[in-house]
Amino acid sequence: MVKLNKIYTRTGDDGTTGLVDGSRVSKTASRLHAIGEIDETNCALGVAIQSFATDEGDTPLVKELRRIQNDLFDLGADVATPGESFEPSPMELRIIASQVEWLETAIDNANAQLPPLTSFILPGGSLPAAQMHMARVTARRAERAVVAASLEVAINPHALHYLNRLSDYLFTLCRLINATRGGDILWVPGASR
Repeated sequence: MVKLNKIYTRTGDDGTTGLVDGSRVSKTASRLHAIGEIDETNCALGVAIQSFATDEGDTPLVKELRRIQNDLFDLGADVATPGESFEPSPMELRIIASQVEWLETAIDNANAQLPPLTSFILPGGSLPAAQMHMARVTARRAERAVVAASLEVAINPHALHYLNRLSDYLFTLCRLINATRGGDILWVPGASR
């Protein structure tokens, strides 16, 4: 387990940071950029979750989203672990196929409750959906950063799959949220010509 007794260490004052294996890399490295984007996705999701939080405790949706937040920490640890073996171990967190499959099942379950799309939708509709759309586009940016890092260092393929499914999940969730709040706002091509 992680135990943080001191928040600052001064070890990064030289512009480097430590990876899981103890090696140090520049804070500008593509791997670190990807980890930062994953962290930002988790933060955006945390903001969006507050739209659903209640004083009575976590709803099933909030519990589902907290699971994803936890997975995003696992994903950051995965990307922060150098090497070409992506098998999880007690010392190495790795995203695994079942985490991706869980997202696929959640997407299918949500999508089954929605009518087919007849147009692209505009981000928004309701404040909770708009906040979730921000988390969605942040997840897409994180995916691009991880793909870019994978061109330079070995990245777990399941990590890439997870991020790709996550933005799909969040898109479907936006639609599901809006289904109970007046519906999606459809894009009308050329409407203001």
